[in-house]
Amino acid sequence: MIRRSEEKTLDVKQMFGGQGQAKMYRILEGAGEMYGKGRVFNHLFLEPGCEIGWHIHHGDGETYYILKGHGEYSDNGTLVTLGPGDVAFVDDGEGHSLKNSGPETLEAIALILYKD
Repeated sequence: MIRRSEEKTLDVKQMFGGQGQAKMYRILEGAGEMYGKGRVFNHLFLEPGCEIGWHIHHGDGETYYILKGHGEYSDNGTLVTLGPGDVAFVDDGEGHSLKNSGPETLEAIALILYKD
């Protein structure tokens, strides 16, 4: 399979009550393209001040790999700053949020895999 850049699905939406809207290009189109092992493999963009609000994962875990920009990440309530090359993981039953705290667009890869 080859999926050209212009063929990727774009989702733009408010995420979990966070400020602004997240823009996400689907790298893979859900569980069917992930052998049923996960549900999200996206290229994520957050403009300055935009965020993915606090939420808890149930039955899956999520990894963010920061490509560009800086963000304030809540790791189960502990706030840390993430930048390019940093990786954050939240496990099943844990919670997190991500806010663009810098002056440029924050870009990240988001991957959600099922626990079982």
